[in-house]
Amino acid sequence: MTHATVKLQIEELFRKQVRKDKKITNAFLLVHSEKTGLHLNLAEGPGENGKPSPQQPVYMASVGKLFTSVIISILHEQKVLSFEDPISDYLDSGLIDGLHIYKKKEYSGEIQIRHLLNQTSGLPDNFYPLFDKLLADHTFDISPREAVEWAKAHLKPQAVPGKRSYYTDTNYHLLGLIVEKVCEEPFHAVLKRLIFDPVAMKQSYMLLNSEPEKASTQKEAGFYFNQTRLNEIRGFAGLDFSGGGVVATMEDLLKFMKALTGHQLISENTLNIMIHDKARLYPGWDYGYGIWQVRPVPLLLPKKYQSWGVLGATGAFMFYHPELEAHIIGSFNHQSWQRKCVRFMFKVMGKLAAYNKSFST
Repeated sequence: MTHATVKLQIEELFRKQVRKDKKITNAFLLVHSEKTGLHLNLAEGPGENGKPSPQQPVYMASVGKLFTSVIISILHEQKVLSFEDPISDYLDSGLIDGLHIYKKKEYSGEIQIRHLLNQTSGLPDNFYPLFDKLLADHTFDISPREAVEWAKAHLKPQAVPGKRSYYTDTNYHLLGLIVEKVCEEPFHAVLKRLIFDPVAMKQSYMLLNSEPEKASTQKEAGFYFNQTRLNEIRGFAGLDFSGGGVVATMEDLLKFMKALTGHQLISENTLNIMIHDKARLYPGWDYGYGIWQVRPVPLLLPKKYQSWGVLGATGAFMFYHPELEAHIIGSFNHQSWQRKCVRFMFKVMGKLAAYNKSFST
């Protein structure tokens, strides 16, 4: 297999997937392999005012959780905080008291920062109940703190802290509030200072909260729930916050992933903690500090898919395959691709694996 052949195969796979799904307005794919020198940056779909461009900024949904976990990890290395610290060390009693009451016993003081990071706090998920309110009323607005307080008042914890994984944005809202407390800055300012600026992500920002250092000539790509375009709905930014919110070009996202895997943002030791302090989330999937990890399952998930990264509800993905030394980043910008994007990503990995085998021989 030649370099040109595998590029054409991946491009055809991507464009065919997008063109046959009428729900998709715009979709993006970047594939970069250090080992083989392969680099693709593609955009496809009818677009909103003309065809989409590979240079457009794209909202990445829960992919932003990895940025949040890296910020916490940087602060851990700076000894501003520790992964094992109780969150009650940083958040006021008005928020903490009664936050986690499970089977009539309070565990609020036992929740550690690491429990938030690897989704084992046992706290309930506040995102989708509040998102339903937002869809019903586009004027609905809520702050991250209010979103946590709403969950405390209306939802029940799922487990004792540290005992079981349960994916929830409540955990990442709390992490964002901790970041703002210890840094004495808005979360978007910390994101720029600790990640965007060091990595030179000049076209990246937080949805409706900040502006990129370098204005894009391309309009932010629209992202959709059914037929609803969510980009300009103010309440969505407050609900998303440090659980998502990052908007970036594909090339900027590659800069971030190369800096992370190259230990430029945090040390190799800290990255290993982020990966290995994990919990089983779903069949075939473990969850570290903001990191989804493929756990091979005989017949269902072959070892060739063993990789790690982040997934978003809009069909967004940002993964690194260590054996292939490959980054696979993209988004279909529609909630109907939340799971289908994983199958697509595995198909790309399969083609890269076949090419890597022929490249090596």
